[in-house]
Amino acid sequence: MSAEVSRIAPAAAARVGGFVRRIAADPMGCLGLTLVTLLLFTGVFADLLVPYDPIKIAVPERLMDPSWAHPLGTDQLGRDVLSRVIKGSQIALGVAVSAITLSFAGGVILGLLAGYGPRWLDNVLLLLFDAVYSFPSIMLALAIITLLGPSLGTVVLVVVIGSVPVYARLIRTQTLTVKTSEFVLAERSMGAGRFRIMARHILPNVIGPLLIVASMDVPVVITIEAGLSFLGLGVRPPAPSWGRILNDGYTQIRDTPWIVIGGGIPLIVTTLGFTFLGEALRDQLDPKLRKPVG
Repeated sequence: MSAEVSRIAPAAAARVGGFVRRIAADPMGCLGLTLVTLLLFTGVFADLLVPYDPIKIAVPERLMDPSWAHPLGTDQLGRDVLSRVIKGSQIALGVAVSAITLSFAGGVILGLLAGYGPRWLDNVLLLLFDAVYSFPSIMLALAIITLLGPSLGTVVLVVVIGSVPVYARLIRTQTLTVKTSEFVLAERSMGAGRFRIMARHILPNVIGPLLIVASMDVPVVITIEAGLSFLGLGVRPPAPSWGRILNDGYTQIRDTPWIVIGGGIPLIVTTLGFTFLGEALRDQLDPKLRKPVG
């Protein structure tokens, strides 16, 4: 068993390494991978990178101009804006990873059941997907936040409820296409069960497009969290969310525009990074679009 694992592990590592090299060979993919890696590094090691305590109030230093000591200046309570931006990346990534992971898992399970399950189950799930998807997203978010109160968990729940039907429909469509393939029909004729076919034969062939959509949805989730926090419906103060930083800077934008700039640049960088990376993933996961490595 150990010998088999020792053979599989290097092969898997080689495939992953080759996949990363193909993405890095594309200029757009390389830029996206660099920006995403920078964001992930900043979020994971935010507590070590912040030069100051991001929530410590220092009234004598309020609204200071950018300087070597405070590259992005300070806000109306004297808090270092750069430290709050760096710490805010941790909150943004936490919300995005949690929401996308839960949406991904829920969408895969429900999509496979709808696409490969009995007809009545497909009809019930489609009705549920359409009901949730047709509900205005803003009204849904306001209703959930009103019932549960503003918090990170509520933001994650709002994103999951809105994203699962989209992911599930995508997986269902792919499953309906793959389940009539010859290799699936052959496996079924040999007596393989439904769950074995779904897990070992259908899932690996339908998950690629969902990975692309999920990667491009990361900045969307981060923007939703920032927007809700800006409106006071997301992260509660004094947590340094990017949306909260934008809200703090909005009231002082004429005199201290650096606060808004500090809160807006990370959102732009995140959107560009994950969009470019998603485009590169699409090119590599779709055989028709795959580019040879020169």
